[in-house]
Amino acid sequence: MNSKKQNIYFIGIGGIGMSALARYFVANGNQVAGYDKTPSDITRALEDLGVAVHFEDDVNAIQDNFKQKENTLVVYTPAIPASHSELNFFKSHNFEVKKRSEVLGEITKSTFCFAVAGTHGKTTTTSILGHLLNECDVKMTAFLGGISENYNSNLIVNGTEATVVEADEFDRSFLTLSPDYACVTSMDADHLDIYGDASELTKSFEDFTKKIKPNGKLFVKNGLPLDGITYGIEDNSDYTAQHIRIENGSYIFDVKTPKTVLKNFKFNLPGRHNLSNALIALAMSVEYGIPQPQLAKALANYKGVKRRFTYQIKRDDLVFIDDYAHHPEEINAVHQAVREMYPNDKVLAVFQPHLFSRTRDFADEFAQALSQFDALVLLDIYPARELPIDGVNSQWLLDKIDNENKVLVTKKNLIKTIKNSSTKIILTIGAGDIGEEVKKIKKGLLNED
Repeated sequence: MNSKKQNIYFIGIGGIGMSALARYFVANGNQVAGYDKTPSDITRALEDLGVAVHFEDDVNAIQDNFKQKENTLVVYTPAIPASHSELNFFKSHNFEVKKRSEVLGEITKSTFCFAVAGTHGKTTTTSILGHLLNECDVKMTAFLGGISENYNSNLIVNGTEATVVEADEFDRSFLTLSPDYACVTSMDADHLDIYGDASELTKSFEDFTKKIKPNGKLFVKNGLPLDGITYGIEDNSDYTAQHIRIENGSYIFDVKTPKTVLKNFKFNLPGRHNLSNALIALAMSVEYGIPQPQLAKALANYKGVKRRFTYQIKRDDLVFIDDYAHHPEEINAVHQAVREMYPNDKVLAVFQPHLFSRTRDFADEFAQALSQFDALVLLDIYPARELPIDGVNSQWLLDKIDNENKVLVTKKNLIKTIKNSSTKIILTIGAGDIGEEVKKIKKGLLNED
């Protein structure tokens, strides 16, 4: 990075991408501090690393050494409102102020950069790829959009020759990257509050592919309207998973490459969407030159990402799974995974919609996806960065859902409602603060209150 500043101040430090950057600068020997709206497991983990975090938007709460313009870089997330007083203080006093994506772009520019783009699957694919490269001793740093179960962190550090990053389409921030290898996992309509139209989203992905360095490589899910090395499940792609079987809850499969067939990979995450994520991580690793035996060993010990089909309870009589799914296609993928693993059991899904605009834009698709479960508990919409939209609420969504066993509840009555259910499989899904409820639900189900 060009900036030689010792102090790095983060506005929105508790965000998953922001906190990975904060960890990176701590590991780099910088002084790091920041603001976030609410305490969380992420902010507590940062505080354990010696990072000072406060939770009120108050210029007076910023430590004096971070108010020295010549020695402080300020990093912020687009989720921070323009009215934020700390952000305005730094801007009005002409500090060096950069978006998270700009900083990530500068860090990765001088490395061999692997960038993972797509409206779904970025975090799992990035964490698989980061794990494969780390286990195969590539000197790299991986910035993850979730907490890896293998490393209990959203940052994997093993050197600086290569970087692995999520190329985030939100706010077009992936256009700050210059990858050597890039993949696109999916291009379903999303973030229409930003793009306005699905065609604009498609155009931004096309623009992203033009950011690949000369002699770089683009990998694309088979069927997407982009030219590159294709990958897919049991199809005619350049890289394809073949001879797939399930043994003891794990996938066993072969990979056909453009040159040969690599045999007997083992992968422990359920769901064809996760198998697809593993396949593209393997394809990028093979193209990079890593031999099959090392890759097979590394993939077999990959444990997943927190809140991505994460087992909270796994007993013969009770299973509780938590997942970050917040788009209809993601809910469909989770449904496929849970049905594949538990074909004969009933499933209760607890869903918290994320964003009023997303709920409005995909209401019919949400209704169709949620109707597939045996029973449904719906929570109020998590607003995140948005103000309410007239007529768009969870009761409106519930009325569209074709499911006899559906109910709208408050968080206060959530555990009681779940415990009154007779279903064996409990599934919580959503990207809002439902993740904070998971521990309470687990305690309640285990009668540890």
